[in-house]
Amino acid sequence: MMYISNKIRITKQKHGEFIELDQRRVKIRENENGLMALSYVAPVFEIMDLENFFDDVISSEKLGVDIGGTGEFKVSYRGIVDGKGKNFPQNLDHKIILLQEPKCLDIRENIQITGFSKFKPRGRISD
Repeated sequence: MMYISNKIRITKQKHGEFIELDQRRVKIRENENGLMALSYVAPVFEIMDLENFFDDVISSEKLGVDIGGTGEFKVSYRGIVDGKGKNFPQNLDHKIILLQEPKCLDIRENIQITGFSKFKPRGRISD
């Protein structure tokens, strides 16, 4: 029998240090490019732990994410933003963790689906 936990574990690949978030306080959204936003609403002391965990993580650093004990997958850290809104009580705070999951359309290449620049140097490349 497989047990699925109610935790989301984020692990720093370099040091093995991790933080666990309560899934009941997390909303996950993802776009077609694999940019995943974890909106986390929690008491201020938990948000402080979250900020401390990500304090020394640099943009594009590799992290491991395990949702409910279903298996870890690798992501690149994109940042953490303040999502505090007027709808939350004073003892709750709201942070959004941005993670980029690599998209692999073909096993031989890792291609971005959208967001390519339309810039073409003048007079050098023909359509």
